[in-house]
Amino acid sequence: MRYGMFRAAYENAAKKVDRDLVGTAPSRAQLHRWISGGLKRLPYTDHCRVLETMFPGWTADQLFGPCPDDLLPGECAPRAGRAPAPPRIRPARAADGPLSLLARDGPGPPLADVAAVFTTRAEFTYAMPPQVMFDDAEDIRAAGLSLNLLCQQYPDQRLRHLVESGTRLECLFLDPDGDAIKARECEEGYTDHYLSTLTKLNIEVLARVRDRLPAEARDRLSLAVYDETIRFGIVLIDGTTCVMQPYLPQARGVDSPTFLLRRDPGRAGLYNTFEQIYRELSERSRPV
Repeated sequence: MRYGMFRAAYENAAKKVDRDLVGTAPSRAQLHRWISGGLKRLPYTDHCRVLETMFPGWTADQLFGPCPDDLLPGECAPRAGRAPAPPRIRPARAADGPLSLLARDGPGPPLADVAAVFTTRAEFTYAMPPQVMFDDAEDIRAAGLSLNLLCQQYPDQRLRHLVESGTRLECLFLDPDGDAIKARECEEGYTDHYLSTLTKLNIEVLARVRDRLPAEARDRLSLAVYDETIRFGIVLIDGTTCVMQPYLPQARGVDSPTFLLRRDPGRAGLYNTFEQIYRELSERSRPV
């Protein structure tokens, strides 16, 4: 299916459903996930409404469900008297963890642990909301600048519940009073200490969560700062999944490409590389 053709058909259907939905067609990457089994649940309701208009007689559940028995395998050709089937939108595989929807399907060349690549962090978080990544995690280690993914996009109450339930959370922030963050502010064009202020706020958010934990759980939430040139944002989850972002010149973190890595125990891949970077950074950090 050509993306341009799909997008044009989607926009035409959106006009019929609600003109406010015009311009909300999924990105090329989203469409790829839809048709390659990259979903764990149905898309947003508005997407489903438009798809059901594009393919009359088919519900969203049917579009994303298994191929019906009365359609031939392969081409899914309809039997006599049945309306032609729409292009198949395959179901996701059985979940094997909170990040299974972004796993690479089928055999293929080794990709050094790379499971998916997103043009921006915004595209990544749309496809992979923080609650999908963190809700079932037992160990989370994060290093970056302000760690907005944890501090601004994941509710305080959920963080507290995670740690109270036994999750270990370790966060390394770029020192808001250090030289490296000043250099980064200059690089991004800020003149009002924006990044320093945001980072201090986020540290206070997690410090407040830690203060409200039962005494026996507080050691499971650790905060630290480092003052070094920032190169990557790294989130490690349960020793198996890594979300990595390079920090680009003159570009905000949210605009940077984002890589999802899934550790392959049988090969030496990039997960081990970024885990080592994180470990060494942690050893040089200062507790808060």
